Amino acid sequence: MRGWSELAERVGGTTRTSEKTALLARYLAQLTSDELRPAAVFLSGRPFPESDQRVVGLGWAAISAAVTQLAGTTAGALGEAYDRSSDLGRAVADVLAYRPEEPDPGHSPGIVEVAQAYAAMEAASGAAAKGAVFGALLRRCDCLTAKYVVKILTGELRIGLRDGLLEAAIAEAFDRPAAEVQLAGMLTGDVGETAVLAKEGRLDEARLRLLHPIKFMLASPAEDAAEIISRLGPTVWVEDKYDGIRAQLHRRAGEARLYSRDLHDISDQFPEIVEAARSLPWDGILDGEILAYADGHVLPFLTLQARLGRKEPTAQVQAEVPVVYVAFDLLAVGPRSADGAGRAAAAAVEVLLQVPLAERRRRLEALDLPTAGQGGRFALSHLMTADSVEALDRVFGEARARRNEGLMVKDPESGYSPGRRGLGWLKMKRALATLDCVVVGAEAGHGKRHGVLSDYTFAVRDEVSGRFVTIGKAYTGLTDAEIATMTRWFEAHTVRQLGRFRLVEPTVVVEVAFDVIQRSTRHQSGFALRFPRIVRLRLDKGADEIDTLQTVERLHTELQTGAEYLVTAEARKTGR
Repeated sequence: MRGWSELAERVGGTTRTSEKTALLARYLAQLTSDELRPAAVFLSGRPFPESDQRVVGLGWAAISAAVTQLAGTTAGALGEAYDRSSDLGRAVADVLAYRPEEPDPGHSPGIVEVAQAYAAMEAASGAAAKGAVFGALLRRCDCLTAKYVVKILTGELRIGLRDGLLEAAIAEAFDRPAAEVQLAGMLTGDVGETAVLAKEGRLDEARLRLLHPIKFMLASPAEDAAEIISRLGPTVWVEDKYDGIRAQLHRRAGEARLYSRDLHDISDQFPEIVEAARSLPWDGILDGEILAYADGHVLPFLTLQARLGRKEPTAQVQAEVPVVYVAFDLLAVGPRSADGAGRAAAAAVEVLLQVPLAERRRRLEALDLPTAGQGGRFALSHLMTADSVEALDRVFGEARARRNEGLMVKDPESGYSPGRRGLGWLKMKRALATLDCVVVGAEAGHGKRHGVLSDYTFAVRDEVSGRFVTIGKAYTGLTDAEIATMTRWFEAHTVRQLGRFRLVEPTVVVEVAFDVIQRSTRHQSGFALRFPRIVRLRLDKGADEIDTLQTVERLHTELQTGAEYLVTAEARKTGR
């Protein structure tokens, strides 16, 4: 594992894609098949393959206890180290440097041993048992190895390694066509298995397995209708971008499972959809969205949130927040059962990932899903076409009027590319509005921003009390140069420091864009902005010119009644 850690350090130390690929390829090529499988999975930044539902379940307390015991330091040492770097792996290495004697790197645990330890932690019952396995593993690790053992464990590898780059390295390491490696990765959902198949010349044996999630195809963002038409035109397919939960639905021989975008099994949260899928007369995989739905109308995402994270929701919860599965793609399909009762034996399914979207949609419609209007739990996405900029803008406005986030714009000839943001699918979203807010708190970021204050808590002004009341937090939108400048300012104008978080003088005004305003008990205002991002610093404005809580309340009411939003705070103020 020491050699793997040294590789990770070198890969993270270069920004050149070609150099990263070459480093990875040379390393992977010299591993045995037993070593290759976990090594590749670890390089994807997780202890288990992406399609594997296991979670180690080791918390901060157990990690801290093991580290401080080995290092002989105080209980707060790990927290202090983490505050300096915002990187738990690095913090663990910093604390372990205080050990009286560091283990010999030559006796570092092997890659296979580390994989076995992760599996043992997952299987152990209770924090103490998990912590004991972790402590025994850490005892054998030098500081560098410990750093990456923890990074993998927590899913925070952060060495600038994308899945596509890892697949390219596998192809180079074993002299296989990149397209074949990519397809095998799509089908298996396991980069370790894909690497072994490539090494052994068996990529053609990769098979899609039902009830094992595959990565979702992602869409690239775009706002300008002219740009979208020029990329995908002359005629594009357009679907509403629903404000729900993306989910993959698998069915095999009467068994059905739902998987979230991060490939976690969420079947228990939506038992009515799973039960409805069990009775379908075919095997296969659907891609779609779970929505709160009642009386023929899609309900706001805030309503659906009442269902999230609940295992085995009660009948009352299911009745209060009914749901529907909106299908928009068919990824695989098998033969219908002879009796139509959903009792088909498991059979090989036809994989449709490389079939054009137009044909996938035709076959999806032919499945004749039992729709909500017929008393079922399914619906098909609202599909339209647009052949001009004007038509696309009009459809976008209609989608917003139906209270959807925006549009998904697709090339009808596109295939399905799991895990990738290509130009075959574009998501058309525009900020619903902006608010001028004052920054009241700042916090160090993560990754490359761990040394600067990049996460801002912001507030609006309550006209009644005159107080600033928090309404959200954002960490995107400013340039590195702007963040560096503001870091120096916030450090000099800190009112109080609470760990990594600083209360700062309420002076800096930012314009914040968002998609939705919703009720929330998290913030003092009683509201939260969904998907907030900073549009720009407003150094030309003072805190007495920011938006008010009363403005937020009005916008929230307009949203609930379907009224039009003006796009910017400036437009509201000027009447434009």
